Amino acid sequence: MRVLFRADAGASIGAGHVMRCLAVAEAVQELGGDALFAAASLPSALGERLRAAGMAVHRIDAEAGSAADLAATRAIAAETGAGAIVLDGYGFSEGWRAGLAGRGLPILAFDDAGTGEPIHAGLIVNAAPDAASLPYRKGNPGARLLLGPAYAPLRREVREAAAATKPPLEERCGLLVTFGGSDPLGLTAPVIERLAPRLPPGVSLDVAVGGAVRDATAVEALAERFKDSVRLHRDTPRMGQLMAQAGLAVSAAGTTTGELAVIGTPAVLVTIADNQLEAARQSEALGWCALVAGQTDGAPERIADVALELWADLARRRTMAGKLGGIVDGQGALRIAQALAEAVAVQRSN
Repeated sequence: MRVLFRADAGASIGAGHVMRCLAVAEAVQELGGDALFAAASLPSALGERLRAAGMAVHRIDAEAGSAADLAATRAIAAETGAGAIVLDGYGFSEGWRAGLAGRGLPILAFDDAGTGEPIHAGLIVNAAPDAASLPYRKGNPGARLLLGPAYAPLRREVREAAAATKPPLEERCGLLVTFGGSDPLGLTAPVIERLAPRLPPGVSLDVAVGGAVRDATAVEALAERFKDSVRLHRDTPRMGQLMAQAGLAVSAAGTTTGELAVIGTPAVLVTIADNQLEAARQSEALGWCALVAGQTDGAPERIADVALELWADLARRRTMAGKLGGIVDGQGALRIAQALAEAVAVQRSN
């Protein structure tokens, strides 16, 4: 099985689409298959990470979602002998998706909206807690639906960290801050500035940033300014371990949500895009996280206040962590890869 993953990453869109594709790509490899990527936008550090994982990267010299992009994606699928395509991104129109489906290969699409519109994919993934209640059948009557937290795609290093023995919550002295691969709202620096001076004695701030993070110079300057309590991690392949060592995480909502859930780390989830709000509200309703709207005025102050309040309340953090058991089991990427393998097998048999 050779699977082509079509996803983009960058300063404005973040790295979440590529990272959840990476999780499934790793699972495809574990099943003995081959994974390759095609991208119109991809930070060099992320491209290097994919290649280091044994995945070829094909650059598309066209605007994402354009007719030229479609033609290039179809051509790459043909030239590489791909047996299936995984599509992840918001910039692909219905016409674009229909054109990709015309290639005749099994297509798996990640979707976070569930509007009921045609997605033109034989397999549809949405790992949000309420995904099964969304009207996917309206526009996709024949699709195989992979819905809910059982299909949360987690990278191999996160799965390994979740399976390893972790210190009790009260022994974890790290507070993790991460706003994704690019931090499109530029929250990292102001949150460090507000959190670091107020940390309790013995507590360290682990700040994880991606290669496309905005205000990198400001982040680095603050990390140096507060070097006694702040540890900066650039493009780390150890995110799972950082989560497992943290007594609390401040994180952008989105792909990281499932990772924190499977590891069992309570969190302050920060929405950085409108499409994250509903799923984040559902996570908050389950009782394992607090929610802060990152797009509002005064968000850095609010984030710091909520984080410090939670850190001071160990009993509440224990309760939050206790509610995480069983929400995400860490096998979502493998389930998705198996569904892809089954779709390819059916295609070949026909």
